[in-house]
Amino acid sequence: MLFPTNFSRRQWLSQTACGFGALALGDIAQAAANPLAGGGAHFPARASRVIFLFMQGGPSQMDLFDPKPFIQQKHGQTIDSPLPKQILQVGTEKFLALGTDVPVKPRGESGLPMSDLLPHLATVADDLCLLRGMNADNPQHMPAELQLHTGTLNDVRPSMGAWVSYGLGTENRNLPSFVTINPHADVRYYGSAWLPASHQGTKVTASLNDKTPPIENLTNLSLSEAIQRERLGLMQRMNRRLVGQLEQDAAMQGMIESLELAFRMQATTPELVDLSKESQSTLELYGVGQGETDGNARACLLARKFSEAGVRFVQVTMGGWDHHGDIRGNLPRLCKQTDQPVAALLKDLKQRGLLEDTLVVWSGEFGRTPWSQDLSGTAPIEKHGREHQPESFCAWMAGGGVKGGLTYGETDDLGHKVVAGKVHIHDLHATMLHLLGVDHTRLTWSHLGRNFRLTDVHGSVVKEILA
Repeated sequence: MLFPTNFSRRQWLSQTACGFGALALGDIAQAAANPLAGGGAHFPARASRVIFLFMQGGPSQMDLFDPKPFIQQKHGQTIDSPLPKQILQVGTEKFLALGTDVPVKPRGESGLPMSDLLPHLATVADDLCLLRGMNADNPQHMPAELQLHTGTLNDVRPSMGAWVSYGLGTENRNLPSFVTINPHADVRYYGSAWLPASHQGTKVTASLNDKTPPIENLTNLSLSEAIQRERLGLMQRMNRRLVGQLEQDAAMQGMIESLELAFRMQATTPELVDLSKESQSTLELYGVGQGETDGNARACLLARKFSEAGVRFVQVTMGGWDHHGDIRGNLPRLCKQTDQPVAALLKDLKQRGLLEDTLVVWSGEFGRTPWSQDLSGTAPIEKHGREHQPESFCAWMAGGGVKGGLTYGETDDLGHKVVAGKVHIHDLHATMLHLLGVDHTRLTWSHLGRNFRLTDVHGSVVKEILA
């Protein structure tokens, strides 16, 4: 079992009262026994850190990475449904094949397939490992998103960032080990559940409004640093006295470490989140201040800065991919908002020598169907969208020990079922941990009488994609 590497996150302040009180006694004893113990990798790691780019809503794999000639030929015509008759999908009763109106072409020397909607990403195609046989277990957003983030469909479990934090800790004692940028409202997606609260994600907002602080409640403008240090010292002496009286108290020890980290973050984080210090060429590379790209550009640039500064796991959420209607009109806008910032992140990491040991993962919670969806029942097919499809979808990885320029996995002629190279969400998690030097079967936490892990009782490392 790996034990926590630190208990030093300011979120202890908000969770010790409610979250920690709900922990079983065994969890508290376990946390108290090793509040600052180091974990470390099980074997030599290929990646030192992760940047997870979450495309919330489910990008259409057929329009972006996995075109199907059969569907293109049958565009607008009825095709046989591969779904059991008892499965109802609203707006898809006719099962009309929906082809893409934007070409998907081979890119780079590797010939990795990619849509013309992603011209910037196409320039780094040889750095990508495209997984075309991804598979999840639920067609609804919340369970599928929860599975991608935590490995489970309907329970409160630690998120993958929390697991990585718990196993490996941070590379910078002045920063948290897990940062989530523009996160989903559901805190389970970046929470620590019954792991120590120090491992949950620190929420960062990549705001277009410079008056909005990226991290809430970090600074106290009414007090000088010296006065804050004196006040903190008094509280810490009182806290340590209480710990001495109680002998072992995981919650109090966590609060002590949290207060110290919060104070250190006041000195380091403001400069880190200040994008005005970046060069003009860097801002232009990401698309900062360039209209539609601005929001995601700021988020991706912050991800690079946090990762470079030593944050172990950085998560960036980019929503808007849920195209049930007019996908031909809406998908180009989403691609324009995300393509340049994401490609810039890879280029920036590479030119700084960071991509080699930084694992970048891009994925939605599922994909979209090859048949069209018309919720109105009257729209022409050019205005149709696509329904959810967990049976197969696409994700990609880059850097951190994966093979660049590799297309792995294959779907059937419809683009519905995986016929080769299937990668379940549990396999993705197992592979990510493996690249970090962690055996997913050994990264466990004892809770309520059993050992839990990110991959539960599943998951296999996808060795075919390892460099």
